[in-house]
Amino acid sequence: MVMAHVKYREGKDRKYVEVNHGSHLYANPGKKRGGLWWTYLISLVFKAGFDTSFLYILYRIYHGYDLPKLSKCSLEPCPNTVDCFISRPTEKKIFMLFMVVSSAICILMCILEMIYLIGKRIFKAINIQNENQRLVFADQHELTTIAPPRSQYRRVDPTIAESQLSLNKREKTREQQKTTVL
Repeated sequence: MVMAHVKYREGKDRKYVEVNHGSHLYANPGKKRGGLWWTYLISLVFKAGFDTSFLYILYRIYHGYDLPKLSKCSLEPCPNTVDCFISRPTEKKIFMLFMVVSSAICILMCILEMIYLIGKRIFKAINIQNENQRLVFADQHELTTIAPPRSQYRRVDPTIAESQLSLNKREKTREQQKTTVL
């Protein structure tokens, strides 16, 4: 489902590039943004739902993931109740328990990934809201600089020889000594 959405976006971007002569519709068609984010989240929900439903069905069929060695059968074509033995029940039970545990781990990973994606989206929205509030506050209030930026006060080690400084640092040091007085 997600791969189909990415291919759709790539095709849409290719058509847009042909029409608009080089400008792109998406910066990165495979990046999880907008509709692709929702498609990915829905695919995780479906994946976890399918795994959970199959685990539940398996639980209901075998009455708690336990394979019996012997079962009583009274279905056609048997005229009466017959003992049916399951071959290698221990191996089948071990394989089934491995399958159940791996499915449970997959469900847990899907849920954790959903929580991560939703948490990341909420955190990003909160940061954008805080940034917007900060910008609105700065626009409404006239803010002046209280002190010059710290980058203006670069300290130079007085014990270092001038030959040890790079050429770029020498020029900056000379300019600072001329312009900045502490």
